[in-house]
Amino acid sequence: MKKLLALLGVVVVLVAAGFGIHQVSGQSQKKESKTIVVGSQGSDFQIWQHIADSPEAKEAGLKIQVKEITDGVQLNKATADGSVDVNAFQSYSYFKAFNQQNKKNQLVNLGTTYLEPLGIYSEKIQSLDDLADGATVAIANNPANTARGLLLLQEAGLITLSDDFGPLSGVEKVAENPKKLVFKQIDDTTGPRVLKSVDAVLISNTVALDGGLNVLEDSLFHEKVDQSTKNNVNILATAKDNEDKTNFKKLVKLYHNKTIQKYIEKEFNGTKIEVVKPVSYLEN
Repeated sequence: MKKLLALLGVVVVLVAAGFGIHQVSGQSQKKESKTIVVGSQGSDFQIWQHIADSPEAKEAGLKIQVKEITDGVQLNKATADGSVDVNAFQSYSYFKAFNQQNKKNQLVNLGTTYLEPLGIYSEKIQSLDDLADGATVAIANNPANTARGLLLLQEAGLITLSDDFGPLSGVEKVAENPKKLVFKQIDDTTGPRVLKSVDAVLISNTVALDGGLNVLEDSLFHEKVDQSTKNNVNILATAKDNEDKTNFKKLVKLYHNKTIQKYIEKEFNGTKIEVVKPVSYLEN
């Protein structure tokens, strides 16, 4: 009798264990296959709405809900706390700046998407050669984009930056300024609106597009895809705890789908330049 009870006990434990494994496995699959909330803004919000509704997303087995949050810091915080699963809006330099300033809410880079060139625009001159001494140049007032703008001005031959210039450096690191340019720092979303009040203004392409400008046609000078602009490549980001989630990683491959890329190329006149690089490319 005791042997029978013991045997029955073993069977019950094995059945329970099997049920438990099945339940955990089922919960894991359910968790992995749930709707992915992608947070975005501006033209990227439009792109991800298109991706979410596309046959390509369905073929990849991905259910995507797109949520718009127009403030970048709040969007990153929402991603860090899990209100948003993955976000699609920021450059690698913006991402690094956020992580540097938010040690307890770290994000990770899932993969590269595109370079959206920063451009120098003006309604007062036709060429940078015409930029007068003492001219006022408007640049972004947030650290990552301030540094990006100064690097572009250096690339254009207007200034020289100090040897210790970093990804969050500001105008204090301008070593040489032969034209004695005056830097006016502005909210970078207002770039198109200040064109008439300054001699030149640096405008990110997302903002330029919203203002009816095409960086490839309307800017006096703009970024190119090369090693010097790798920090400006846009990425998909998620909370550190999510970096190994298979479905989240699938979003990167989905973005680079040929059909999706044809839509982006046509919709944005080639101003979102596809960048297919490993995560290590940005980190090295």
